Amino acid sequence: MRGFAPIHFTRPGLLLIMTWNFPHKILLLSLSFFVSVSHAAPQIIPSPPQISAKAYVLMDAATGDVLIEENADQQLPPASLTKMLTSYIVSEEIERGKLKETDTVLVSEDAWRRGGTTSGGSTMFLKVGSRVPVLDLLKGVIIQSGNDASIALAEHLAGSEQAFADVMNQYAQLIGMRSSHFVNATGWPAEGHITTARDLAILARAVINDHPNHYPLYAEKYFSYNGINQPNRNLLLHRDPTVDGLKTGHTEEAGYCLVASAKRQDMRLISVVMGTKSEAVRAEESSKLLAYGFRFFQTHNLYKKDQELSRVRVWKGEANEVTLGVDKEVAITIPRGSSESLKAEMVVDSKIEAPITAGQPLGELRVSLEDKVIFKSPLVALAPVEEAGLFARLWDSLVLFATGFFDE
Repeated sequence: MRGFAPIHFTRPGLLLIMTWNFPHKILLLSLSFFVSVSHAAPQIIPSPPQISAKAYVLMDAATGDVLIEENADQQLPPASLTKMLTSYIVSEEIERGKLKETDTVLVSEDAWRRGGTTSGGSTMFLKVGSRVPVLDLLKGVIIQSGNDASIALAEHLAGSEQAFADVMNQYAQLIGMRSSHFVNATGWPAEGHITTARDLAILARAVINDHPNHYPLYAEKYFSYNGINQPNRNLLLHRDPTVDGLKTGHTEEAGYCLVASAKRQDMRLISVVMGTKSEAVRAEESSKLLAYGFRFFQTHNLYKKDQELSRVRVWKGEANEVTLGVDKEVAITIPRGSSESLKAEMVVDSKIEAPITAGQPLGELRVSLEDKVIFKSPLVALAPVEEAGLFARLWDSLVLFATGFFDE
């Protein structure tokens, strides 16, 4: 171990064990949680509840981990769940400064006709030729599930609903929706208009995490426009105070669908049910999923972004060591009460030479539960290290050679 500076770890409640794996020239840092007993009690988790739906998913909003799934990748018609992507794009355009909440949108005859009462779908009751603020239309999409509001926004942003569908598909790919394809802004039945329960959970997570200023709109129970007050069709908003979103959908082809989200203490879950038999059933099945997830799982925050996890020796650099950490917050979903059984291990490159740039990967963080690796993340340099002068570099080369670490 000659030539290595002490490695520091400041996280309370963790024990640092350092070993040297000479043949592979890898430094192993094992970080184990202290426990009050010699062996943590096994966590007993019952089988998931039976859910009456064609497909469903339960996801941790913080980590993206899926807790329960059934037919999660089966492509199905999404009905008005489509409007989550429509509203996501509107929020994104506002955040980028390309659109303002106070901008007014002209309601075309097409938006009025295809999205109005004559279409047979949900509507905001817009008047043809009127100009409506973007924020009101966004509320109409989210709370009232207005087809007219969705089409009006699509036309305003892209010129036509068809062009907006192309924008939707590009955004879907950026978000990570790999099995979806959209041909309109409303979810009106159309050939090739499909998504999956998994993709909808990914979209819901993006809605929640990317646009926190607009997410509270999904919790509003009523919205009045043009003298007409309409309720949010998400029954869970009226039954469960921890539920604050997201969207309902229904067509004869799609059945009754619901994407819901709830937050209890420090954990937020997202549930998706597709193809249920009624409005009541989609609410009941969503409640089952959420109750199971909150009862038996927890979100466990491990490390903060740019938190120092260790310092390791640097060769041929102006500094003798570099600090290592992770470039994003590390949170994992685990069985409730199992945090004492977690083990974190850092695998670090043994011979690290300057120059080093901030964010440069220099190893890997591995988190295990009961000897199974459940999370991996690159370990990166938290600060740059410039290359040393010629004499210092030569000296370090001699030290490396003398200690047997010199690579031919």
